[in-house]
Amino acid sequence: MLAAGGSSRLGQPKQLLPYRGATLLGHVLDVAREAQFHQRLCVVGGGAGAVRAAVDFRGVEVIENREFGQGCSSSIAAALAAVDPASDVLVLMLGDQPGVSAGTVARLLAGRGRAPLAACAYDDGRGHPLAFARGLFTELAALHGDRGVWKLLDRHAGDLVDVRVAGRVPRDVDTWEDYRAVLAS
Repeated sequence: MLAAGGSSRLGQPKQLLPYRGATLLGHVLDVAREAQFHQRLCVVGGGAGAVRAAVDFRGVEVIENREFGQGCSSSIAAALAAVDPASDVLVLMLGDQPGVSAGTVARLLAGRGRAPLAACAYDDGRGHPLAFARGLFTELAALHGDRGVWKLLDRHAGDLVDVRVAGRVPRDVDTWEDYRAVLAS
């Protein structure tokens, strides 16, 4: 889970916003626990101390990315350094996207087959979660900025499997408008 953003547009740590009886990040971590991953990693950065103190990280290894201001690619690189050597796939989830379900993750992994990478193909476009085979970890670790993952998907378009997921791309929370919208859905 990528949850290192500084929440500059929100003005406070979005990871800690109340959501369905927990925090926004806590809800996403519950989804990851329900998905039965072999290993769960969560990268924090902005507001890391407050996030660590308030969020239930049971069963999750927390990685602090002090370089979070350099974009989500720096968080991916931090997570990759902690991935179990036995893991053959990395599922990338966003800590501010509570609309993703464990069923979505299961559909992504089942639809991926043995493809090197897979993305959710929602009714209105491609979105998270994303799955990357170990063979792409070196390229993932070398990405820069916030759009690096999407550029990697473009570079490997011929190897990418789009897995059909009904519904719209789940909204991620960057602004108060986004937060109100996810609460209303």
